[in-house]
Parts: sequence; structure tokens; C-alpha cells
Amino acid sequence: MNHSEKMPVRLLVVPYMHERGRERCRQEGISWLDLSGNADITGPRIRISISGRPNIYRQPGRSSGVFARKSSRVSRVLLYHADSAFTQRELSKLTDLDEGYISKIVRSLESDELIDRLEDGSVKARDKSLLLDAWREAYDFHKQPLVRGHVPARSGLDLLSALSQKLSSDGIEYAASGLAGAWLYTQFADFRIATIYLQRPIPAAKLSNLGFREGEAGENIWIVIPKDEWVFYESREVDGIRSVHPVQVFLDLKGHPERAEEAAGELRGLIFGPETS
Repeated sequence: MNHSEKMPVRLLVVPYMHERGRERCRQEGISWLDLSGNADITGPRIRISISGRPNIYRQPGRSSGVFARKSSRVSRVLLYHADSAFTQRELSKLTDLDEGYISKIVRSLESDELIDRLEDGSVKARDKSLLLDAWREAYDFHKQPLVRGHVPARSGLDLLSALSQKLSSDGIEYAASGLAGAWLYTQFADFRIATIYLQRPIPAAKLSNLGFREGEAGENIWIVIPKDEWVFYESREVDGIRSVHPVQVFLDLKGHPERAEEAAGELRGLIFGPETS
């Protein structure tokens, strides 16, 4: 046994490791595991990576309802425009939600200390990173209708480019997310699975023209028809390919394999700046 194999593994154990802690451990080279079932342990002849397990020690009282399908629009606006404050009337107009409903969501976010109310009555995110982490904790990418399949391609990027061209030429609204979306924004790590949101389903004949074969064997494409069209809110074109907003990509990475957690750390730096990465 050589000297490196005798080196101890520094292991941090916590009830639940949030995103900022995971990224800090990665930067410091510290292995960790949490009592909720997640882990990132690296050592001589050992590599353990488990993610996506929910926080079983979540504080009672915090309502995940503020991050449900429609109500999450409020947090979306506050995060996408994190340096701005909004009145409840402005939020109602922006989100197309009733003012009474907005008032209920705002009260819950305020009670959870996720937003601040200013002197003029407008509200803004108290801590942008905390609000994003709270949303991600409640978020479940796999609650959306998801079609898994395979399309012949040399790489994830080649597949993404071909899909983008085909969908655009057919006039189908789409936006990349997950590992593919993270790559567009950060160019961090190659990816195999291309995740694509579609505004409406693609006819089977057009899927067949792409060489699409449904099934999990060798899957390299996930097609999602979102339950809420707001995943497309403020999507943008990156290097000629449409992608959802970086915040939406960050949320979706929670439900992805490969190097999704590392990609999420890179994306956090893009969203908030290096001081929070």
C-alpha cells in the first residue's frame, strides 16, 4: 500500500447538505455525507456520489406551496430580477395571477423570511441564494411529463444543435435545460443527455424523422412538455440555441445524472456572481 492510500479522508457529516455547502466542500476538497442520504466522497480507491434525496430534516412550518406550479411565478420574477422590488399589483400583472392570490404567496414568503417588505410596501428577495435554495429544495423536475429516448449523434452538443435546427425550422417553440442548458451558459463539462422543453408535443412522424427511439436504453434525450408554460419565461438564445433562464436550468439540474451537481455550482456563480459560488 503506497502513502496516498494511507491518507485519511476528511469527511463532513450533516443532517442535510445544501447547495452552497456542497460547492464549498468541492472547492476545499472535503468529502461529505448527509443523514438524508446524499453524499460526495472521494479518496484512495473510492468515489461515492449520491444526490437528489430530499431533506428529511427540513424545518417544520416552511410551506412548499409557495413553489407550486403557479405560485412559483412570484419567486421566479423576484429571482430573475433580484435587484428590483415589486409591488403586489406589479407582481399580479407580471404573473397573470389574482392580487388576492399574490398577497397570500407574499405573506408566506415573508413569514419564511425569504423576502423583505420595503417602506413603500414593495417586496424583494431578502437573500437571493437562500430563496433559490428553498425553491430547489421543494422542486421536483420529474413531476413533469417526460419522454426518454435515443437519437443517433456523436455527442450531446451535436444532438442539441441538430434538434435546435430541426425544431426551429418546423416552428416549434423549444428551450434547452438541464445539463445541455448548463453547458450553453458555462461550457462546463461535456454532456450526454440533452433535455428539451417543448411548448407542445411533436407528432410521432417528426420524431421518427429525427431518428428518435423511445426508451431508457442508451437514452441521450429527455423531452419535456411542461405543466406550466412559465418555464419559458425569459428564455434566451445562447450561441444560436434557445435555452431557459439560468435559474430554471439550475432547478432542473436537481433531477439530472452525470455531473449535474458540479454544473449547478458553476451555474450558481453565473447567476449570482463569484461571491456566492
